Amino acid sequence: MENVLPLIFMGIMGFALLVYVILDGYDLGIGLLLPLATDEEKDIMIASIGPFWDANETWLVLGVGVLLIGFPAAYAMVLTALYLPVTIMLSGLILRGVAFDFRVKANAKHKHLWNRAFALGSGIAAAAQGWMLGSYITGLSPGIMNTGFSCLIALTMPALYVVLGAGWLMIKCEDALFDKAARWGRNAMPLMGLALLAISVSTPIVSSTIAERWFTLPNLIGLAPIPLTTVVAFFSVYWVLYKAEIAHAGYAWLVMAGTILICIMATLGLAYSLYPYVVLDQLTVWESAAAPQSLKFALWGVALAVPAIMVYTVFVYSVFRGKASALNYGQDE
Repeated sequence: MENVLPLIFMGIMGFALLVYVILDGYDLGIGLLLPLATDEEKDIMIASIGPFWDANETWLVLGVGVLLIGFPAAYAMVLTALYLPVTIMLSGLILRGVAFDFRVKANAKHKHLWNRAFALGSGIAAAAQGWMLGSYITGLSPGIMNTGFSCLIALTMPALYVVLGAGWLMIKCEDALFDKAARWGRNAMPLMGLALLAISVSTPIVSSTIAERWFTLPNLIGLAPIPLTTVVAFFSVYWVLYKAEIAHAGYAWLVMAGTILICIMATLGLAYSLYPYVVLDQLTVWESAAAPQSLKFALWGVALAVPAIMVYTVFVYSVFRGKASALNYGQDE
């Protein structure tokens, strides 16, 4: 049991961060798309994420909390190495939160400033998360190649969020905004593909351990479904975005579903590449895990918190399902 507990906490942390990327990813993507919309469309776009965006960020808190409780040594190493990008990300998320509330209360003369602040905060948070992912994949190691890779992911990670945001808008919106969302998502697909390709190529380069796992037999055959599924999902999403008649026929949800499938495949591939390390080639799951007694005690809290967050998330999305309309916060009452 003592050897299994760290794996349980690792799985919970990975699951929480995956859900965060998917859920907060689409509302970050909508923030990035905001400058491309008309004033009326901006209100609808904000309304489409209004009931959800706070709850979406709960998964980030859960993932980081599990890292702190379950793997304190890894937490110290990761947060020390990524202190600056984490601070930048939090600044972007704070700016988003302030702008979200103030844009609704502001008069028409100042509303555009808060729209820009919301888009800027979304861009800052998305780029910082891309930098952190790039740094983490390269084992938090310094160097020109690793820094360049982190820069590349920082520039391309927002494209994934844009595609997620476009998919969400196609589910929640209609008419001209629906068609614009399809075009925005289609334009972001090549950049998202570049990010996926860069991660796939770089991970075996930065670690001989990863290269041996992926490119030796029979592993190469057994792992083939992960990249193949990703490629099929990628072109399926692009096909739906390109063929307007398919999207309008009731299959717009395939954009979101296909992009989520890509995220899941990427997470599985990354998890397999890193295991048994929490920090690549530096700390294993067991080396960085907290004491067994601490994990047993914390497991009770996690066992209560995770289902509660899941139920709350499902409840919110169920209550506020359907097409979005502009938020007014009672101004017309």
